[in-house]
Amino acid sequence: MPLLILSLLLAGLLLLWLSRRQLEVAGLPRGRVISLDTLELTSPERALYDPELDLVGRPDYLVKRGSEVLPVEIKSSAAPVQPHASHVLQLAAYCRLVSASFGSRPRQGVLKYEDRSVAVNYNRRLEAALLDQLAEMRRWGNRAPDRSHASPERCRACGHRDICDQRLM
Repeated sequence: MPLLILSLLLAGLLLLWLSRRQLEVAGLPRGRVISLDTLELTSPERALYDPELDLVGRPDYLVKRGSEVLPVEIKSSAAPVQPHASHVLQLAAYCRLVSASFGSRPRQGVLKYEDRSVAVNYNRRLEAALLDQLAEMRRWGNRAPDRSHASPERCRACGHRDICDQRLM
């Protein structure tokens, strides 16, 4: 009987170590994954909502670390030298949604690129930039802004290419 208990205890510790190792390899912060939106095999998680901003969204992962919930956004490309402003603002929106949905403001979020993870501090300056961007988007109303075609390869890979009246080719 003591051998069985010892074996189960060792097996449990091994599984715990392997799960933590998987999180590190995946580039996710330490903690418990409480939500994921990256597997098509599962039904989508409920979206987060901020009634003050009328903002809705669903990050790829939510990781709970102690009492803090961190949003993680997965990007399929290699990490740029500095994260793109649009990636940072998207992550800021998820931080705001986490704050509104869980009642606790995260200190940071994580952008997980193909080759590395980047922690982004969610501070008052970033939140102000997010609020400014949302205000600008609301000024557009239903009018979509012109698309940027500074990158032809991005235009060719766009999922809206078939219906876009501004495509390059």
